[in-house]
Amino acid sequence: MSSNLLLKYLNNRLAENGIRKKPEEFKPKPVITISREVGCNGVKLAHMLTESLNKKNPAVQWKVISKEVFFESAKELNMSPEQLRKTLSQREKFHFEEIIKAFNDKRYKSGPTIAKTTRDVIMHFATNGYCIIVGRAGNIIAKDMKTALHVRLTAPLEYRIKTIMDNNGLTREKAISFIHQVEEERIAFRESVLGAKIHDEMFDIMLNRGVFSNGAIVELIEFAAEKKGIFSV
Repeated sequence: MSSNLLLKYLNNRLAENGIRKKPEEFKPKPVITISREVGCNGVKLAHMLTESLNKKNPAVQWKVISKEVFFESAKELNMSPEQLRKTLSQREKFHFEEIIKAFNDKRYKSGPTIAKTTRDVIMHFATNGYCIIVGRAGNIIAKDMKTALHVRLTAPLEYRIKTIMDNNGLTREKAISFIHQVEEERIAFRESVLGAKIHDEMFDIMLNRGVFSNGAIVELIEFAAEKKGIFSV
């Protein structure tokens, strides 16, 4: 999203709430996005990071945003969160079926409408700041925000398989199947919402979960955020 589009988005959101502000009055706030391979425990790490950030500066309260994207988008669209998640995670789009539904259900929302609403919700969280957006293409949507740090978590396949087995009580075969399924859903989500693919250059820092401890990764992310200057607002 270009800076002009960002300003336009903010003006629209302010207008919706009956608040009029000049674009130059908007002061961006810090936000961290975490993209991760399946099995990297990204949400768990994000909660550890928020706890650390909140202890260091009790004046502001960071929060983790992940499933909240589905909840808020579904609320705006008058859909169930699960229905919205399935729609955005489905790679095959059945256009004829969509046409039939549109004729029979006045509450039916088209794919583009769902995608735009979801983008707007993610951008709303990002611009409000003081949040860690886990997944949901947050790094792409907030890519032009100077007060954003974009993190990518990776890990060797064996590490991720073991993590999924331990977290979900699955066999090795089922853990591998789970990893492939969730990765496909995440790709579908990015394609549905943005039509974009992940590239290494999208991230400010990439960390290997198989090398660093949880505590070390929290420290490294905080160090990178300070060096990028996202807290200087």
